[in-house]
Amino acid sequence: MFASRNFLFAKSAAAGGATNKLFSWGYNGFGGLGLGNTTNYSSPKQVGALINWAYPSISSTNTTLCNKTDGTLWAWGNGISGVLGLGNTTSISSPVQVGSLATWGKPTVTGGNSSLCIKTDGTLWSWGDSYYGTTAQGNTINLSSPVQVGSLTNWSKLSQSTFYTILGVKTTGTLFAWGGNYFGQIGDGTTTVRSSPVQVGALTTWANPAVGRVHSLCVKTDGTLWTWGRNNHGQLGLGDTTNRSSPVQVGALTNWSKPTGGTYFSACVKTDGTLWTWGRNNQGQLGLGNTTNYSSPKQVGALTTWSYAKCGETTMAAVKTTGELWTWGANNLGQLGQGDTVNRSSPVQVGSLNNWENPAAAGNAMLCSTT
Repeated sequence: MFASRNFLFAKSAAAGGATNKLFSWGYNGFGGLGLGNTTNYSSPKQVGALINWAYPSISSTNTTLCNKTDGTLWAWGNGISGVLGLGNTTSISSPVQVGSLATWGKPTVTGGNSSLCIKTDGTLWSWGDSYYGTTAQGNTINLSSPVQVGSLTNWSKLSQSTFYTILGVKTTGTLFAWGGNYFGQIGDGTTTVRSSPVQVGALTTWANPAVGRVHSLCVKTDGTLWTWGRNNHGQLGLGDTTNRSSPVQVGALTNWSKPTGGTYFSACVKTDGTLWTWGRNNQGQLGLGNTTNYSSPKQVGALTTWSYAKCGETTMAAVKTTGELWTWGANNLGQLGQGDTVNRSSPVQVGSLNNWENPAAAGNAMLCSTT
């Protein structure tokens, strides 16, 4: 695996101006920041002059995908195993459109060098590395261009994995998983690798999935939170360090909303706007002002204005309802966007802007769009 540390964000200008700009910072060894070079940056830099960016996704191997509001899909960075979807394995440092279609939804690129995306018609497409079956094509053949997964048109949401496992929720509320499964992170009660989607149980109440390095999380429609997979640092939030190969409920609360998983740690925003973290904390990535591991969820401060959070490898980024962007955790390559390389164990605001949305973090880099 290549060690990369990046963040990406999309952001918009004031009324009457250009909308949905994209910014990136942190590690840039393969051009994953999209800035036309391989220079690291410790402060946000705008990705070209293009606008209308929507949802960025960056992998720990410095590959980036981002769709636009017009339905086009763009890729850049590390091209290993055909993960960019451009028909080759060449790395590029500036955004290039994937094909000519304008029907792409929110993409995800994994730390295992696989890419997946649901189109507006509900079909699922994949490409890149398939060593662990992450492309869901029923084999381990790499793909350098998008190929449809089966023929179904009822895919709804995908998780982003920092390694080799993917979760997908359908419009029926059913949950499916595939890829790596050595710690039971697929959730089917086994540790068998799956190269095709396997349904997790028979319930039709799954809503928001997330995957860390080798553990999984999902919130149901009733607001309950469920976790499974590896638990060596308490990342399942169950008060212990025992692995689980099937979903287990975290406590009894019913106000969980938006989960996210990192490398051996987890976070989730609740419906009341509070942010909770747990698991490994060696770099202060839990945002609790210390470096102590926790095997049960702990609230980050006392604020009730958190909107969305994203775990990186040992970092976190979160956007508030006010549009402010905050980061914390490891910062050895400037991935916190603070203009330095000093670690933070508590949330620190990035600049003074209040129009951030849709953060993406992986390894040692970040991206974010603006409104």
